Amino acid sequence: MNEKNKDSDQELPEKADEAVNTISEKVAGNSSMPRWVPRAILLFFACQLLYQAMIGILVSLRGFLLTLLVSLFLSFAIEPAVNALNRRGMRRGVATGLVFVVLFLVISVFMVAIASLVVDQTAKLSENAPNYVERAQNFINEKFNVNIDTESLRDQLERDDSPIRKGLNSLASNAFSVGSSAVGILFQVLTIALFTFYLVSDAPKLRRALLRRLPTDRQQVVLNTWELAIEKTGGYIYSRAVLAIISGISHWLIFEILNVPYAVALGVWVGFVSQFIPVVGTYIAGVLPVAIALIQDPKKALFVFIFVVVYQQIENYLLAPRVTAKTMNMHPAVAFASVVIGGSIFGPIGALLSIPAAAMIQAFATLYLREHEVIESPMTDIVTKKRKKN
Repeated sequence: MNEKNKDSDQELPEKADEAVNTISEKVAGNSSMPRWVPRAILLFFACQLLYQAMIGILVSLRGFLLTLLVSLFLSFAIEPAVNALNRRGMRRGVATGLVFVVLFLVISVFMVAIASLVVDQTAKLSENAPNYVERAQNFINEKFNVNIDTESLRDQLERDDSPIRKGLNSLASNAFSVGSSAVGILFQVLTIALFTFYLVSDAPKLRRALLRRLPTDRQQVVLNTWELAIEKTGGYIYSRAVLAIISGISHWLIFEILNVPYAVALGVWVGFVSQFIPVVGTYIAGVLPVAIALIQDPKKALFVFIFVVVYQQIENYLLAPRVTAKTMNMHPAVAFASVVIGGSIFGPIGALLSIPAAAMIQAFATLYLREHEVIESPMTDIVTKKRKKN
């Protein structure tokens, strides 16, 4: 009886091994890889390599693509003026060159005026720093009833070998190089200028070359889109230029009344920077006149600061809505978001181009997307109760 149990115990492992082998053979026989699996794997890796190559190419060409984007934006802005001259009988290439010369002269005069202002004021700051410190001390002590002694600081400023004095002298000596480099930037944008020139002077030929590859119905869409882009970009430049002129003249008059040095140059600076640098342009523009007025008299600086803040509010609520109503009808939140997105992708240039780009996208949506009637609701009612009563 015991021998039979032993035999049965020995047979069980053997049968289990045979069963496992049989199952393994069946699985191996039925698990042959389908033919499409190797192809799918190869295709996956090929797509991955192609993706990496495309990313590398785009990163390498980022500067070139940004140059083309800026050139296209400038061509949209310049083309209305070139078209106006062309309709009066001037050849398109000559008209484009004339517009470029005018822009170059305006920008050059602006950069030279600001550079000379910075050099002169920095030199004066270095020479008269002890007097400025003493005047600031007297002003603070009188107005705030405190007793601040800056004798040690004045000693440091009067000594030629003091670190503060050396720093101011170094800043004054480097100011001219900074101004020269600012003028030198004009020559570094030669590539953008050339692309812009050809995009404007040969714009009709370029459009005809592109439209030949498209059917008739698509050609009209492309022409409408191109015309809308020119209209919105030109409207942006026009509205910014009008606001810059108003801002520049207003600040120039106030600077003249307060007897702030370089009133004309500072007015041009505030007008240009406040309008053509999005979002923070006003605050950047106000720093320079406040600093120069502070060097002359702290009271002047206070008045300049108050005027800059008050004028910004007047511009935001009275001037800008009227000037930009027909050209850049955009919600402020959308404009701010577009500046943030453009700056995140392309840096300062992207922030500058983001507002007209957003205006074009908004115009395209208005032109090609169907609008529906909005239901009446307290959440969509933009008329105040006070106005309803009236």
